[in-house]
Amino acid sequence: MCRIGSIKSKVPVHPSKALHLMLPQQEGHDNSGFAMVMQDLYGTFANYKDKPLLSMACTQKGNQMVEEYMDAHNFVQLAEWIPIPDKRPGLDIQAMPYYVFRNYDFPEHYNELSEEEKQNLLLDTRLALRKMLEEAGEGFVYSFWPDVLTLKEIGDPRDIATYFHLWDDHGGLMAKNIVVQCRQNTNYDIVRYAAHPFFLQGYTLCANGENTFYTKNKEFQKSLHRGYIGFESDSQCFLYTLHYVLHELKWPINYFKHVITPLPFEEIEEREDKEVLKAIRQSLAHLEINGPNTIIATLPD
Repeated sequence: MCRIGSIKSKVPVHPSKALHLMLPQQEGHDNSGFAMVMQDLYGTFANYKDKPLLSMACTQKGNQMVEEYMDAHNFVQLAEWIPIPDKRPGLDIQAMPYYVFRNYDFPEHYNELSEEEKQNLLLDTRLALRKMLEEAGEGFVYSFWPDVLTLKEIGDPRDIATYFHLWDDHGGLMAKNIVVQCRQNTNYDIVRYAAHPFFLQGYTLCANGENTFYTKNKEFQKSLHRGYIGFESDSQCFLYTLHYVLHELKWPINYFKHVITPLPFEEIEEREDKEVLKAIRQSLAHLEINGPNTIIATLPD
């Protein structure tokens, strides 16, 4: 099972806090990787909270491809943080040549558009960049969203943290919300995109356990939204359902539970909202899950 954790703080904290949180679970680490999504950023990114931040790992050619794409689509680079790695011998990490975290300003003609239109632009841009690098075999694009940083890598979580100096609380990389994972779902291929947490339009989620309804979830979700892609792990289905219920259907969060684990019909009949719950069971049955599992998620607000 995956090893997952989360910190939500009133004051900005360093990733080292999350790493120490995960130490009691290290017996279950199998060197399949480490991943982290940081939201509500401070330190290096404190002055760019409303500007989309691109998180990617790539080759030199991949970086050039992304720069050319962003320039052609009128994104203006504002700031960049490129980690200087600790390359000491013996670290268990399948490192990429470059890790880039870059803030952009929106194209000028988008400044007057609605928040929804801007969000659609960011999603479509990330999907285009991911497709471009994936087809060329030149890198991975994890997120492109304001105030969000994503890091994923394959190897020993402790060594990955050493490589990126994440044990060193230097104050440069800080956030109020941090979600981490120290073991991939090893029922599937070990790939970077499969590492929890998963992120989509402000929603972050990781899961521990399994989802034996993965196939029916996946096939249904593919038809629901252009952003529901990859499916490198059965746990991605949890994120996509959360996004669909809250972002697309705009339902209250309590109905997320009734979509993924609906009540028995005899219990539904006893509730005031029974007609709603019956409609959910009839129309969204393909989003039900089957565990056991545990979910940690953060929402845009």
